[in-house]
Amino acid sequence: MKKMYLGLLALSMLACNTDKKPSEQAFLESQQNTAKEKKPQVSKEVIKDFIQSIPSPVEISLLIKEQGASYDKSLLNSTKHASNYNTNFKQALNLGIYSTDLGYANIYDQKQDAFLYLDAVRGMADGLNLGQFFDFNTIKRLATNSSNLDSLLLITTQNFEKINGHLQDQDRANLSALILTGGWLEALYLTCETVKKHPDQSFKERIGEQKIILDQLLLVLDFYKEDPNTQKLIAELTALQQTFDKVEVTKVYKESSMKEVDGVMMVVDNSTSKINVTDEDINNIFNKTVAIRNQVIQ
Repeated sequence: MKKMYLGLLALSMLACNTDKKPSEQAFLESQQNTAKEKKPQVSKEVIKDFIQSIPSPVEISLLIKEQGASYDKSLLNSTKHASNYNTNFKQALNLGIYSTDLGYANIYDQKQDAFLYLDAVRGMADGLNLGQFFDFNTIKRLATNSSNLDSLLLITTQNFEKINGHLQDQDRANLSALILTGGWLEALYLTCETVKKHPDQSFKERIGEQKIILDQLLLVLDFYKEDPNTQKLIAELTALQQTFDKVEVTKVYKESSMKEVDGVMMVVDNSTSKINVTDEDINNIFNKTVAIRNQVIQ
């Protein structure tokens, strides 16, 4: 299935290219280059690579729908909770969560729910002083018409790039990491819930793949561990990481090829990953994911 980068504040805010991931060396270099700053940041390049390594919640939503799973609004974080999120930490995490929920509602063509989640996203963005980056009227029009998907993807992708740069300029780059974490967590949760009712092997493997993503996510979050709330989140995600320990991920090497993209020759990594994940692993991952999510949406 084609993988799509969806940016932020519409169908989703994450990217899907699990073969590409930020290198630990690049991350460490970013640490060294910012060690003398008042508030250290991860470089824009590292964040960009990390974004491109995360599986898209919208692709996950498409897979869920194709499995024959019915739309289930009860799985989503209620928009009634939005007024409870009155700190930057909570707003950033739930901005990611609501963005993923918006994508889920839109894939199922639930326009009324999509409007509600768009409003929740707007509230979180305004609370973080990021609302100026979005033309919500345009996004609302595009989000309710699947034929406008390409235009929506372009707008939301550009928005997140602007937001990330803005947050870094204001020494608030930690919020970018939190937004990504919330979106990733919600996508994992929705996938786990679907596997319970539709135990498809490809879905189980998709969950197992998140072992790699979680390792990268913790690497980024560790840069902001001076914040007590982030420390607690890291501890919870580290416990989740331990549940992934039994998942075996084996790289299957295939020779790279060249592909022309917009007139530019690109190297395509054709290698894949073989995932060995058991039902017990899935159950343990699900239970811990739910526990973490429940704390985030309180």
